[in-house]
Amino acid sequence: MTLTRRGCISAVSASLMAGTSFRLDAFQNQGARPPGAHEDKTDGKTWIQRLERPDRIPGLKTDQVIQCLKLRPGMVVADIGAGTGAYSIPFAKAVAPSGRSLSVDIWPELLEYVAGKAKKQGVTNLQTVLAKLDDPNLPRNQVDLAYFHDVFHNTNDRQAYLKILVSELKPTGRIAIVEQEYDDPIAKKWDHDVDRIQKGQVDQWMANVGFKLVDQFDIFEGRNNPAGTGMPARWFVVYGRSGN
Repeated sequence: MTLTRRGCISAVSASLMAGTSFRLDAFQNQGARPPGAHEDKTDGKTWIQRLERPDRIPGLKTDQVIQCLKLRPGMVVADIGAGTGAYSIPFAKAVAPSGRSLSVDIWPELLEYVAGKAKKQGVTNLQTVLAKLDDPNLPRNQVDLAYFHDVFHNTNDRQAYLKILVSELKPTGRIAIVEQEYDDPIAKKWDHDVDRIQKGQVDQWMANVGFKLVDQFDIFEGRNNPAGTGMPARWFVVYGRSGN
């Protein structure tokens, strides 16, 4: 039994995940892809224009995400697939002055943009990290929370990526994932069936690396997903080590 939190304040309902059905096509069992299968040739300037659309920002709900994740000063948070820093910079402010936000991406142009944006805002506790397609390159045993927003499905081998990721986290580290609802019309427009994932699949991949679902939130689901942002409905889950 796992709790679904309405917003991020109180748990008022529970759902039996064992009774939840999801499509698990054979080609998605492991999530493996040939190297570079998700490689995007879009240039950095175009990515910045896409990600910095003013109408997109309200759909990210950064303040509520910070509340849900219970970020506090002193924590080290990795925003993996950080893009233009829409989460990285607010995360840095939430964990200041003694904590750090790691803005992690595979695109150097995006990391340069984030660093410049943070400097303009006077944020000094943000560090950019150039990742690889199969490794976030996090500093070992330092990260309290790894966060993915609409990014995890792009990894070439989901299971192998998680195996590397969990080896880099603190023993008490958590992993938070926000992903598109599988059948959302916008998600279908953006990604092929083989590229989209579901919560049940992630639960299994996490279990295989010793993690379990510890929380989930509905702030991006159904009517909670702001209209007019061009963002699909999304599910938001958090995992921790099974022994903790």
